[in-house]
Parts: sequence; structure tokens; C-alpha cells
Amino acid sequence: MSLKIPVSITDHAQGNLDADLVIVEYGDYQCPYCGAAYPVLKKLLKKFSGEVKFVFRNFPLSEMHEYALPAAIAAEAAFLQDKFWEMHDAIYENQRKLDDQYLFKIAEKIGLDMEKFKSDIQKEELVNKIDADFQGGVISGVNGTPSFYVNGKKFNGAAEDLFELFTRSTGEI
Repeated sequence: MSLKIPVSITDHAQGNLDADLVIVEYGDYQCPYCGAAYPVLKKLLKKFSGEVKFVFRNFPLSEMHEYALPAAIAAEAAFLQDKFWEMHDAIYENQRKLDDQYLFKIAEKIGLDMEKFKSDIQKEELVNKIDADFQGGVISGVNGTPSFYVNGKKFNGAAEDLFELFTRSTGEI
């Protein structure tokens, strides 16, 4: 399978934004497998930040994970204050504590304007962005989280396999 929605400026991306190697993750903030992948991806980005563009797209499995959608909304609201990655990281780093109140604690801790945050999480455009990510994942063949695409092609492996693949392809140890 291949990525049906190309990476664009509307995506949340970090690393080298002009890199030839582009990794797209469809993730759910409450998924334990995404939580386990998070530190591996952070390590990969730290080691190869100049060579990788990493894109995160929302794929909340709301029927299984009660706080997946609220967490995605919180991250999108943080984006409106230029703090998407701070919220993204804080959610994954505190995944087991997730509930509605804890999302507000994280927002406060990362320095968001709380009045703006409380207003922004009500915006329909945030839910629309998450839905667009989700639908893009569905048509691209995402059937669970995390799902990875490397340069537009589905990667059938875990984050550790991705790290190994990249380490081998660059000749690094």
C-alpha cells in the first residue's frame, strides 16, 4: 500500500523538512504500541535529524481509547499556539495518566495561553483536521496504530525495525 494523501505543509513535521527520507506515522495518543514507538522515534530523530523528515498524522481509535480524540484535539489546539510538538511529546510521555483534566495540566505545563486553549479545543476545524488525517489513513490502508510510511510506501514493521532499517541504510551503528 502507498500513502494516498501526499505530505504537505498542512502536516505536522519535524527534523530536516527538506530531507529525502520522509517517515509518516499514523498514531493514536492512547495506543500503547504508539507509546512504545515514541521513544524509539525520538531516538531516531535525534540521531538522524539532518537526514529525516518525520510527519505525525492523527488516527485516534476512539472506540478503543477514550482519550485518543481529546488528546488529538489538545495537540491540534496546541498547534494554534506553535506548541504542537511540545504537546505531542508531553502526551506520549504521560500516556498512562491521560484524562480530560490531565490534558489541561499538560497545556498549562507547556505554557499555553489557557483561555485561548479552552476556546480552541471547541473549534470544529480541529476535529475536521483530525477526521481528514483519519480518512487519509483509511484510504492509505492504515489498519492499526502505529502505522508507518517511508517515502510514501507502507512500512510493515515496528518503530524498532524502522530504526534498524535506517541504521543499516546509512551504514551507522
